[in-house]
Amino acid sequence: MAAASTDSIPSVNKAWVYSEYGKAADVLKLDPNVPVPEIKEDQVLIKVVAAALNPVDYKRMFGYFKATDSSLPTVPGYDVAGVVVKVGSQVTKFKVGDEVYGDLNEKALENPTRFGSLAEYTAAAERVLALKPQNLSFVEAASLPLAIETAYEGLERTEFSAGKSILVLGGAGGVGTHVIQLAKHVFGASKVAATASTRKLELLRSLGADLAVDYTKEKYEELPEKFDVVYDTVGESERAVKAVKEGGKVVTIVPGRVAAAAFIFILTSTGTILEKLKPYLESGKVKPVLDPTSPYPFSKTVEAFAYLETSRAIGKVVVHPIP
Repeated sequence: MAAASTDSIPSVNKAWVYSEYGKAADVLKLDPNVPVPEIKEDQVLIKVVAAALNPVDYKRMFGYFKATDSSLPTVPGYDVAGVVVKVGSQVTKFKVGDEVYGDLNEKALENPTRFGSLAEYTAAAERVLALKPQNLSFVEAASLPLAIETAYEGLERTEFSAGKSILVLGGAGGVGTHVIQLAKHVFGASKVAATASTRKLELLRSLGADLAVDYTKEKYEELPEKFDVVYDTVGESERAVKAVKEGGKVVTIVPGRVAAAAFIFILTSTGTILEKLKPYLESGKVKPVLDPTSPYPFSKTVEAFAYLETSRAIGKVVVHPIP
């Protein structure tokens, strides 16, 4: 049996839904009568306060990985921040009233949930959630899980450690902004270089980059120095391998043509990483980075997706309030 907070949880809620694959502007519709998901024994029901959008959301909506996707219709949204309103019988870490955040999908591309975060209520497994740091707003917290966990797992997989150097491709994006900060302030990098367009270079420096490379004016693979690790968030692994030291590592998070000397990984979402990083988030050493257009109201979710699809976003695009 699940313990409920009150009888105030409705049977239906407002949610963004798509029933066929395509662009958000064509297929994403607001439905006021979507059933509130039933929770399993190891899940909690969350009253959603904020949800962040990620490129994986629109790539999934385009049908890029339909072979491993769950069946349609789908409520999109991986990242969530909100309040627990109901807990499953096996849940021990959280109670009704807790403010939590997380990436709902343990395996991003394998049977992701049909009931994502772009709704008034969503269900989440206990293991993908963590308590929200008290100094962060729900909007800031929602921006973090998928991006910061991806940044962290990638650094771990390259065996990054104190004294090593790193080049981050796409330093102003959702993942890149966190790779810079984690490499510098958590892992103790000796040097952090990162690429972005001209207007975003100052942001890279403010996050901890020692060298901000304007990719519109110079080629990073022609820099005089090479790096222990190159973290590719943009899908340029074939160029990236030319910027790494002999014996160094190139990691990419963009499926497609991956250079033989690079490796790709897909995040395994877990609240453990968020718990590990909590002291850095609470101290302000690691900060959420929100696009200046954020947050978008719930009614403007289609516009938020259209903006994210331009690849011009700085940091994260977040939807709030809901509704």
